[in-house]
Amino acid sequence: MSPETPYRLTIALLIFLALILAERLRPRRPTQQATRATRWPPNLATGALNALILLAAPLSAVGASLFAVHNHLGLTLWLQLPLWPAIFLSLIVLDLTIYWQHRLLHAIPALWRIHRMHHTDTELDATTALRFHPLEILLSLAIKAAVIVLLGAPLLAVIAFEILLNGLAMFNHANLRLPPRAERWLRLVLVTPDMHRIHHSICRPEHDSNYGFNLSLWDRLFRSYTKDPLDSHTGMLLGQPNFRAPRDSGFLRLLAQPFR
Repeated sequence: MSPETPYRLTIALLIFLALILAERLRPRRPTQQATRATRWPPNLATGALNALILLAAPLSAVGASLFAVHNHLGLTLWLQLPLWPAIFLSLIVLDLTIYWQHRLLHAIPALWRIHRMHHTDTELDATTALRFHPLEILLSLAIKAAVIVLLGAPLLAVIAFEILLNGLAMFNHANLRLPPRAERWLRLVLVTPDMHRIHHSICRPEHDSNYGFNLSLWDRLFRSYTKDPLDSHTGMLLGQPNFRAPRDSGFLRLLAQPFR
């Protein structure tokens, strides 16, 4: 375990609890205790399993940064960029990497079978940000580590990116109603809950849009941006057509989804 890991986990837990409370106070869609009772246990269990896998993995994003710096590998080191420009470049490139990784997870059938588990949640809230298949978590870690080494990303940039990625993923999956003006202005920079919810629509054209996790720039730049859903945010169906039965939401069935 890296020395900063307990601090990152604590920050993530505090953000998660704050969003759960905010969802209760300002829900965007009607909440149902029955669906929460069936969705939350497998989502939380998946998140816990993935956290354990990352803690046990011999490779980490922080380790990749330390390896690159120790061996003087990567673009920022070869260009001898000062610390802050190197941090800024690393944050931008890592976020762009996550955007294209996400698009490829949708475009390549074998990868989609792994990523599909995340999209079979029939409602969206902060727990959905924990619902990723362990194979996807390991694949994402490998891609991220490779990019970190190629960049020679500074340690501070990697830690900041991990905190931002985890926090903003929970934020943009949250069932949270933002003030309309705040949502419009915030969406100019960041992916908001209303923007990302469209990506979880059961409607295929909407589902194949709004891939960003952090910056909203990439979807506009690469023409994958959808502003509003065909149905209202409160009326749109979420999830995948063939995985909407309650029996499909069990923890073990979620893990088996890529092989079904």
